[in-house]
Amino acid sequence: RESDHRAWTPVTYTVTRQNATIQGLIQGKAYFFRIAAENIIGMGPFTETTKEILIRDPITVPDRPEDLEVKTVTKNSVTLTWNPPKYNGGSDITMYVLESRLIGKDKFHKVTKEKMLDRKFTVEGLKEGDTYEFRVSACNIVGQGKPSFCTKPITCKDEIAPPTLDLDFRDKLIVRVGEAFSLTGRYSGKPAPKVTWLKDDVVVKEDDRIKIKTTPTTLCLGILKSVREDTGKYCVTVENSTGSRKGFCQVNVVDRPSPPIGPVIFDEVFKDHMIVSWKPPLDDGGSEITNYIIEKKDTHKDLWMPVTSATVKTTCKIPKLLEGREYQIRIYAENLYGISDPLISDEMKAKDRFRVPDAPEQPIIKDVTKDSAVVVWNKPYDGGKPITNYIVEKKETMATRWVKATKDPIFPGTKFKVPDLLEGCQYEFRVSAENEIGVGDPSPPSKPIFARDPIAKPSPPVNPEAIDKTKNSVDLSWQPPRHDGNGKIIGYLIEYQKVGDEEWKQANLTPDSCPETNYKVTGLTEGLTYKFRVKAVNAAGESDPAHVPDPVEVKDRLEPPELILDANMAREQHVKAGDTLRLSAVIKGVPFPKVTWKKEDHEVSPKADIEVTGIGSKLEIRNTVHEDGGMYSLTVENPAGSKTVSVKVVVLDKPGPPRNLKISDVRCDSCYLTWMEPEDDGGSVITNYVVERKDVASAQWVAISSSSKKRSHMAKYLMEGTQYLFRVAAENQYGRGPYVETLKPIKAIDPLHPPGPPKNLHHVDVDKTEVSLVWNRPDRDGGAEITGYLVEYQEDGADEWTKFQTVPMLDCVVTGL
Repeated sequence: RESDHRAWTPVTYTVTRQNATIQGLIQGKAYFFRIAAENIIGMGPFTETTKEILIRDPITVPDRPEDLEVKTVTKNSVTLTWNPPKYNGGSDITMYVLESRLIGKDKFHKVTKEKMLDRKFTVEGLKEGDTYEFRVSACNIVGQGKPSFCTKPITCKDEIAPPTLDLDFRDKLIVRVGEAFSLTGRYSGKPAPKVTWLKDDVVVKEDDRIKIKTTPTTLCLGILKSVREDTGKYCVTVENSTGSRKGFCQVNVVDRPSPPIGPVIFDEVFKDHMIVSWKPPLDDGGSEITNYIIEKKDTHKDLWMPVTSATVKTTCKIPKLLEGREYQIRIYAENLYGISDPLISDEMKAKDRFRVPDAPEQPIIKDVTKDSAVVVWNKPYDGGKPITNYIVEKKETMATRWVKATKDPIFPGTKFKVPDLLEGCQYEFRVSAENEIGVGDPSPPSKPIFARDPIAKPSPPVNPEAIDKTKNSVDLSWQPPRHDGNGKIIGYLIEYQKVGDEEWKQANLTPDSCPETNYKVTGLTEGLTYKFRVKAVNAAGESDPAHVPDPVEVKDRLEPPELILDANMAREQHVKAGDTLRLSAVIKGVPFPKVTWKKEDHEVSPKADIEVTGIGSKLEIRNTVHEDGGMYSLTVENPAGSKTVSVKVVVLDKPGPPRNLKISDVRCDSCYLTWMEPEDDGGSVITNYVVERKDVASAQWVAISSSSKKRSHMAKYLMEGTQYLFRVAAENQYGRGPYVETLKPIKAIDPLHPPGPPKNLHHVDVDKTEVSLVWNRPDRDGGAEITGYLVEYQEDGADEWTKFQTVPMLDCVVTGL
């Protein structure tokens, strides 16, 4: 029974021995057991265990500890760590025993103190330069287990490691004045490195604001309540006997700028505005000046009024002043971090000294061309200061914005040729005068003018001629006039006159109805003869007429068909299968001929696209196949005649399958294949044949020849008794055609012949109705094992032999005689 239960559970079997194995117990639980003896009379009293028994595996010593590692080595100590054993032997580890052995000695010596359970230990008191190896064992209540694997031999000497430096700050740091900042990081190295802080190559010293803190692994420079003078390039150096590492940080302590430098200079003074200037601050606060804030104050009032806060220049125009009043100006500098104290000017009265020039009178425009005009004006009053420049402006009359005619100064002349006008546009012009005070008002605008050359009537059109005719129309063509009179040709007027009449009739009423150099005159009477003439028209008027040289009789014109072949029909056309076949020709004839395409005197394939236009025809077949090859013909026909051209089209493709594949001369290791060339070579010479074989039990075809130009092949190296299939394909430059395959497999065996005659046939016994015969094997079996012997008999004097039976052995008893 379990120790915490009262009920007893019988074990499932009865034993006759004085011992028993009890199974099915739960590990970690405690049990009581009892035993009773039994005979045929009955069961005796139970004997019970005195105390509970805990079920667990038998306890052994622990396994060896794992991962014994050397962590640090100095000249007189070694620090080691390890992990516990994978199995503690069934009992908790009570302590670890660390042992060392001096290399060259045989014995290990214990170095740990009693009852040490830590898995880290520093062995001290070692001798510099000696070499040791170490091992560790685990102990439980049973005893000490196996030692771990030994460390590698370790020589006692100080470790050397070059310094490392890991910084927490970036290359640049911006700090506001009054704020604290710190530069921190981590470092390492053996022996312990020396840490030095520099600012602009000068050693940093601690004071009330500057604090330096260094631990064995960390470093820190902290500055409280930073000032502008803390700006600089900071450098931390970590150095030991093996080398050094440096880290840098450019610290910029920023503040609002100092005031601009005075005095404020009044460069120009007028009745309604002033221009002042000043110098930038000595200290920009560590950040670029973003703008200046300028304010003005009437000395009769206490109120400062803003002028601008958007200027970055050190000069400013102070506008909107009252004439005769005295003003003060104050100026602030601003950067990203604030606004400086102000610079305040002396008092200055607003009054004019000089003024800008007066406006010139209305200018006069001369010498107008299609892209330029000359503007002429008179000099105005200069305002007390000499005129230094004139500004000429132009404007299209429908526009609202005036544009300067040139960026260059115009002086001292009072006329200017304005370039870059747009032909046909209408322009106005005005002029302003400028002195050192400024630019005066502009003159009144000039009278508007059109930008165009002076126009004359054009010369007559050139070479008018009749180029075509029908029974009620004539097509005329000509060339433009040699001279357009400096005006755009609006169009042409066409006139005609019946021969014998005096009156010319207009074919078109307005010139813009014929802007091109050709025209079809319609509504004429068939059979009559007409004269024609053409006039050119521009804005100045009509030119003199140009006459068609000869009168024209109005009737239908007949021209027999004519074919002008494109390159794709000039010779035999080769097209690769899958590409597009294109045949085309230019067609002429009046009236336009009827177009017919044929292939071998039949209709062309429905997949052919045929296009007929007023100037020619085109046949196109996409994704050509071999069957698209053949002789194509194009026929054109009208009442004046017909014409036909032909072109042979060859569609180049892979060849067809070889024909009549035959197998002969079969042997146990070879056979002979023959075939005929394909019916269709694909339009290209067959370059070679590919021969392959396959064991009928295999799925894989094996190539046995791929370069043969002959139509036969001896297939060698067959396996005797194996059944084979063969296949052959033809190849040309466009690829490999389909295979032709043997219809049934052939077996690789030598040919069979009938065996020779049995030898020495004689009888060995005779009865009245039967004869016992024996004989010997024949000399040859014909290439295969003999399967039996056919026995026949013949009655003496008869012609026919009678079959008795076939026997497998060399004897037979013939019965029924």
